Amino acid sequence: MSDLSFSDACAQVTGPGQIFEITDAEVRGHDQRVFANAPGSLRDLFAGLAAKGDDPFLVYEDERLSFTDVSQAIGAAGALLVDRYGVQPGDRVAIAMRNYPEWIIAFAAVTSIGAISVSFNSWWVEDEVTYALEDSMPVVLIADEPRMRTSLAGAAKTGTKVVVVRDDGELPDGVDRWSEVLDPSAPLPDLAIDTDQDATILYTSGTTGRPKGAVSTHRAVVSAVMAFACRATVDGMRGSKADEFAADLDKPRASFILAVPLFHVTGCVAVMLSCVIGGMKLVIMHKWDAERALELIEREKIAAFVGVPTQSWDLVHHPKREDYDTSSLRRITGGGAPAPPALVEQVSSSFKSGDPGLGYGMTETNAYGAQIAGADYLTHPTSTGRVVPVAQMEIRDHHRKVLPSGKTGDIWFTGPNLFRGYWTRPEATAEVLVEGWLSTGDIGRLDEEGFLYIEDRAKDMILRAGENVYGAEVEAAIYEHPSVYEAAVFGIPHDRLGEEVAVAIYPKPGHSVNPAELVEFLKEHLAGFKIPTHVVITEDPLPRNAAGKFLKRELRDLID
Repeated sequence: MSDLSFSDACAQVTGPGQIFEITDAEVRGHDQRVFANAPGSLRDLFAGLAAKGDDPFLVYEDERLSFTDVSQAIGAAGALLVDRYGVQPGDRVAIAMRNYPEWIIAFAAVTSIGAISVSFNSWWVEDEVTYALEDSMPVVLIADEPRMRTSLAGAAKTGTKVVVVRDDGELPDGVDRWSEVLDPSAPLPDLAIDTDQDATILYTSGTTGRPKGAVSTHRAVVSAVMAFACRATVDGMRGSKADEFAADLDKPRASFILAVPLFHVTGCVAVMLSCVIGGMKLVIMHKWDAERALELIEREKIAAFVGVPTQSWDLVHHPKREDYDTSSLRRITGGGAPAPPALVEQVSSSFKSGDPGLGYGMTETNAYGAQIAGADYLTHPTSTGRVVPVAQMEIRDHHRKVLPSGKTGDIWFTGPNLFRGYWTRPEATAEVLVEGWLSTGDIGRLDEEGFLYIEDRAKDMILRAGENVYGAEVEAAIYEHPSVYEAAVFGIPHDRLGEEVAVAIYPKPGHSVNPAELVEFLKEHLAGFKIPTHVVITEDPLPRNAAGKFLKRELRDLID
């Protein structure tokens, strides 16, 4: 670690004339610090791919697509959407598939023609997909075959056209095959995009029982990507193993591995778009498997791994880890869930060339927030780090008064990377966006050096292997069961997953609830990661406080 302080490094890279120069601008009526040299839109960002030539960009299994290949495919997909389906700026186009190259090509094409990319969770069941289709009303849905089957009923209700990728059989009437309707030689339609135009909708679980679509502009998404790149530069200037990582970012074939879903903000913005702006190779995993990840790290000389702490745990503890060459790794970063302090040291000692790291961001911040890595992380293992100065953090009390260092309160963020609001939900938007600042719903404190420590999380949210699970949504599904009288959902600790979903149930008088039958019932209503793995049936009403709210801490004791 060099003697250069974090603040001095930030000042150097964000000063006048620097690539990450920060200036002031008005963003949606509020003064913000912005990157003076940021691309104006995602279209501009993706336009840079063509100049990177024939170096490999996307690697999926044995498939390899160069930067030129992907650039041409984006143009063809954009032309398809405009010419065949009549997609106009501001229209929504949904993407529902696992991690495939086509996901990235579709996302780039949609945002490059001024339409809004709507990311669907690939684990959703039919009921959840139908809800999202009716909520966002996309003109077109681009899906892989399993997601296409799940979406047919909802698409019929909304009149959404369906295009399928990687199918292997007969298609239902009205469904187009991507490979048959795409003209590979078609150029991207020529149009202008305003930086404050809507670009993305990512669904985030809500406390009201249904997910909300978080809408971000081109400026917001690009600002987050720039902030991640700025932070990597700052870490490189400060030395330790991070300087080797920063040096690797300048190499044409420097590689990231995509081990998290693209429909999540981490996979889409922090990983995929970081590779776009940095000209780095992206190695796509179809699904998470620790040994397969180790194989790919060795084969593709992966420099950076970004996943949830569960995945870092899997790599560290895999019995065959020592059988693979992981010396190319420079950064092993987690996000989406807190990491046990012990894991920080284990990552550092297990991967001799790689620094541990952690990030704290949200869908509403386009993944960017406090970050920590390397020596800072080893000396502050319970912190989630600091922000580069394009973003700001504050700790406030319940009256929104800013609290001094060391005091615990509500965590607030501001910056050009913030989403603009929830799709068609102005009241929900007003609850979290106040005068250009975002109320995260999380509780924490800042120390005198600006390190953030999260003390508690948003009420009723369970973090299972990086997936947000809200108790209210799961409870709403459980209450559909005819024998359930009371249900309280909560999280319980798990070494690998972080938390597991648990529920305590009080049946209706004269009824009984069988846990195994309940799980089968919920499979029709919820994605698998939301279904409780621990079910406790009580003979007495669930304990409540004076306000009538369930005492979930007492209920956790039933599991313990």
